[in-house]
Amino acid sequence: MIAVVDDDEAVREAMCFLLRAAGHRAAGFASAQAFLDDARRDAVECVVADIRMPGMSGMELLARLAGELPGLPVILVTGHGDVPLAVRAMKAGAVDFLGKPVQDAELLAALDVAMKRRVAERAVAERARSARARLARLTAREREVLDAIVAGAPNKRIAHALGISEKTVEAHRARVMEKMEATSLAGLVRDALHAGVSAAAT
Repeated sequence: MIAVVDDDEAVREAMCFLLRAAGHRAAGFASAQAFLDDARRDAVECVVADIRMPGMSGMELLARLAGELPGLPVILVTGHGDVPLAVRAMKAGAVDFLGKPVQDAELLAALDVAMKRRVAERAVAERARSARARLARLTAREREVLDAIVAGAPNKRIAHALGISEKTVEAHRARVMEKMEATSLAGLVRDALHAGVSAAAT
């Protein structure tokens, strides 16, 4: 569902009509607070909001959503004089800003970009979740070896740091590769980073 947040009823309804005609579910909200208070907000895939509204502004809504619904794409609608503010909004994470009156093609194009970003971010989140699940399979010693690998340490240094033989390090590396389902060292490091392992680990 796409949420359209604008205190101008005519603008709000026109946007919702366009979005529904394009095959989207859309719901209009007369204020930012009305959207935040609505039980459907967790089902929203994108927010289109006016920057200047009574009460909570579009900028303030953007900041709230960044904390409460991270990853939710926001498109801001702005008057001509709001362009510097809109640029700041882009730096704060807005997907795009559209000038009033909003052109149908521009809105649909911005929405397409927003939804593609949403899909990409979900894919990244899923890779991280999967990598964390695989990371949890490692024993404490295997995790020590993985941390050292991610830090770029060769087998000899790992062996010395852990007080074990290089042959034992190789055996641990093999088990780490197997449990992390990695087919290459680069893939192992990439998955470890997705799982939150620090590249500065020692």
